[in-house]
Amino acid sequence: MATAEAMAGSPPGLGRLPDWIRIRPPQGPRYPEVRGLLEGLRLETVCREAHCPNLPECWSAGTATLMLLGTDCTRRCGFCAVTTRWPRGVVDVSEPERVATAVEKWGLRYVVLTQVCRDDLPDGGASVLRETVERIRAAAPATKVELLSGDLGGSEEALRDLLVHPPNVFAHNIETVRSVSPHVRDPRASYDRSLRVLRHARSVGGDRLVTKSSIMLGLGEEPAEVESTLRDLRAAGVDLLTFGQYLSPGAHHRPVARFVPPSEFASWKERALELGFAGVESGPLVRSSYHAEELFDRAAARRT
Repeated sequence: MATAEAMAGSPPGLGRLPDWIRIRPPQGPRYPEVRGLLEGLRLETVCREAHCPNLPECWSAGTATLMLLGTDCTRRCGFCAVTTRWPRGVVDVSEPERVATAVEKWGLRYVVLTQVCRDDLPDGGASVLRETVERIRAAAPATKVELLSGDLGGSEEALRDLLVHPPNVFAHNIETVRSVSPHVRDPRASYDRSLRVLRHARSVGGDRLVTKSSIMLGLGEEPAEVESTLRDLRAAGVDLLTFGQYLSPGAHHRPVARFVPPSEFASWKERALELGFAGVESGPLVRSSYHAEELFDRAAARRT
């Protein structure tokens, strides 16, 4: 599983999409600037790797989600567009510094970092993630950092190490409801492990740490199961939540069970807020890092 932004975007092969799903081509004055900076520093984004439908909007606004630890994931989830390969423990030690340089040059107020799963590393890549956060803090101390992490192999020790110098937001995606999870996620991932990761992050980070998760709709889930998942996430102390439409990356991936209309996304947002989430983004093209800064601000405002 490539963590999280693992909600794949709008690749070929889906056929005719509903009227409410429309992907715009890249445009805007900052798009070439962002693309040039990323390519010049040899940085990857989940925006491209996972076919995110919001790439035009976000890059044109000067934002992107940077993907750490390479572009090859050690897991194979049925919903994800990221390449599966075993990297054999290879890590680019220059990556944390290059990411920090990009954040400083970009002048970001808020940056989202994510990762591919690295089961070939003893700590799942936690040390690289921690170093990247530390270097961003040193290079751009005013920048807020959201870290969209994998499950780190379920290691609580690795998660504690990662959160020694915590980001402003720790995110880990539950992805889908309990009954669907075994059918669409790599066997090394699980619904209960994801809940444990979120619960442990809350325990380690305390009230200073904002936690976040994301749910894909359209994989065959039932409304009662979505409700149960919302309650599980709140019980784990999750503050922020996003809902988005699952879009299959291609013929060899999980097919879309249903295109969920915008009215249902609006209803789930209302329900999640009723259950106590501090901030919710919900819509067909919403992905887990969409409007990330605005969501963080809502959680921060609640705590003041």
